[in-house]
Amino acid sequence: MTNARPTTSHRRRHVARKPLAAGLGAVGVLAGAWYATATPTTTTTAAAPQLATVTNTTVNLAAKFPYLYAGYNNTREWTRTATAVAPNGTLRVAWPASDGVHVTPLTAAGRRSGTDTVVKGAKEVGGLVAHNDGFALLTRVSDTNKWKETAAALIRYKNGTQAFRTKLTSTASHDTAPLLDGQLTWNGTKYGTYFVVHGAGGFADGHFGDKLSYVSAKGAKLTGGWSWGCSHNEGIALHAETTGAFTSLCFDDWRSGLFVSTGIGAPDNAPAVQREQCWAGYCGGTFAGRTGDLVKSSTGRYATAFASRGAASAAKNPDDASGRGWTVKPKTSTHQVAVAFLKNRNTSAGKPVYLTSAAGTENVDVHIAPYGKDRLLVSWESLRNAKCSSGTCTGTFTGTHLRLIDWNGALKTPDKVVQARISGDVATLKDGSLTWAYAPVTPSYASALTGASPTTTTLKVARLKP
Repeated sequence: MTNARPTTSHRRRHVARKPLAAGLGAVGVLAGAWYATATPTTTTTAAAPQLATVTNTTVNLAAKFPYLYAGYNNTREWTRTATAVAPNGTLRVAWPASDGVHVTPLTAAGRRSGTDTVVKGAKEVGGLVAHNDGFALLTRVSDTNKWKETAAALIRYKNGTQAFRTKLTSTASHDTAPLLDGQLTWNGTKYGTYFVVHGAGGFADGHFGDKLSYVSAKGAKLTGGWSWGCSHNEGIALHAETTGAFTSLCFDDWRSGLFVSTGIGAPDNAPAVQREQCWAGYCGGTFAGRTGDLVKSSTGRYATAFASRGAASAAKNPDDASGRGWTVKPKTSTHQVAVAFLKNRNTSAGKPVYLTSAAGTENVDVHIAPYGKDRLLVSWESLRNAKCSSGTCTGTFTGTHLRLIDWNGALKTPDKVVQARISGDVATLKDGSLTWAYAPVTPSYASALTGASPTTTTLKVARLKP
């Protein structure tokens, strides 16, 4: 474990990035710019050769879903929805509302199968695991601590009743969770929870890092993981493993880049996947709400996708006495779509492959998912005529792109621009189909989000069959 940095100027800022609960239930003045009338119950989008058609089913919601939040520099970001598939093929979709986090049950075909379970007091969707008899949700709940901030919690529901609510931060552990940017995974025996923490006493008082905790099927905290890791963590990825440490990635702003944090905790010696200028807001965004994910192949390799500005130069910061700080000069002003590969859970497989290169185009909401036996689906939203400042950009939305690549990054289909958008976790069904939930609205990235989030009372559940 590495001691927290002594300076306070490097603390994660709350002013620029608001907790996801801010403005829940309020209809902002920007609703006219972002809200679009829901399309018919079932729609299709034309597909490119070798790429199947995206189909959509409409699900009516029991409460208003605020589908935007203000990120760094008030950048417009999608409020995360999490879609998960249970062993029996049924689906659960988690989304926040003013009365808590709603978990909507769906059939395998993506249609509502019952009433929502409302997790009262829950503030954020940090990850979702679907079980045949319910679900587990990583979220934030109220707590008593010196900062008056929320605590991270894993909450399990069985047959409509709460089975356990395990807090993962506390006064005793000297940490809070004012936002999660989290990931939740399950290997059939235990849960892995990976999320941002704020030091509340002890060596890390006032600083931001990350925490990896394992929890049993009955809600007991297990050994393993770490109490303080990447600092600050600007993006988290986690993949469950049958045995050993779960595979993890983090965007670390102090060491400046994307790192393999598996089993390491504080990543002073963590393998670098890609050097990036990662000060708050400069990286491509958090997994899985705004960028990336971590996908494993049948041969044990991994792939992740992210929005990248690259590195024209990267060197240790001579003004940092700890020797851990790095200074990275970005190669581009806009974010391009990058895919990186790992040889195994601990080792990077060389330089990332870039799928885009247009200098004046910003690319956001980058995602990756398995597609069939030997291909990967990469998606992103593009903004032309981008104007960038302090690592974030505005521009004219030009569509959601889908592209198929192989496990070497080689193109398998040309880009296809579709109406369906990806704004959170993607689930893989038994037949290999991909499914996810998103707000049926037309994006606009022309300006910052300065008011409360607009809302919707419907979701689209998309499906893409290999």
